[in-house]
Amino acid sequence: MELEAELAAARDLDMAGIADAIERIGFECTRCGHCCKGMDEEHTATVFPDEIRAIQAGERGEWRDVARPMPYGLDADGEGETFEWALQTDDCGDCSFYDADGGACSIYADRPLICETYPFSIALGDGGATSEPMGSVVDCEGPVRAHECEGLGRAISRDEAEELAVTLKERAIRDLKEAIAVRENYEPVDVEGVVVHDSEGQKRPDGATLDAHD
Repeated sequence: MELEAELAAARDLDMAGIADAIERIGFECTRCGHCCKGMDEEHTATVFPDEIRAIQAGERGEWRDVARPMPYGLDADGEGETFEWALQTDDCGDCSFYDADGGACSIYADRPLICETYPFSIALGDGGATSEPMGSVVDCEGPVRAHECEGLGRAISRDEAEELAVTLKERAIRDLKEAIAVRENYEPVDVEGVVVHDSEGQKRPDGATLDAHD
């Protein structure tokens, strides 16, 4: 399915049906922190440019403090071209905004949509409408996918399921709009170092455009 067709399908998603699926699967956050930790792999939660700026505004940090180039596509030296950004991680590979002592997210109010909707995602057609969160798919109903999480299977109220359904649909639409913008703004580059292609164009790891650097 083409991205534009997936976007149209995402806009037509039935929120009541999504809420039904969430309610059947069940979920309650246990604050275990597994979705914030690298565990056996590097933590790679997708974060979009305006989400990075929102976190910057709240934390008053630099772009690099919030996000790093998505590692997929970079070579063994961490150089090359890649697509999109991932939340910054600490030396252990965990999300740098996870407070291990308190078991809480320090940017909770500004957390990206992928974090806000975990452990759920939406799949449309042959591909995924939303960026894949960590963890294998362990349950599904219609377009709703549930990924590994110890909070699955717990009772969730209808109001909470409906609220999550709204956000999950928003994320499906947003992910596809971002993917289309990345495709439309993509330009091959022949420069040294790291280049990130996102919905706004080509950037260096500090978030500045190539023109600003070069």
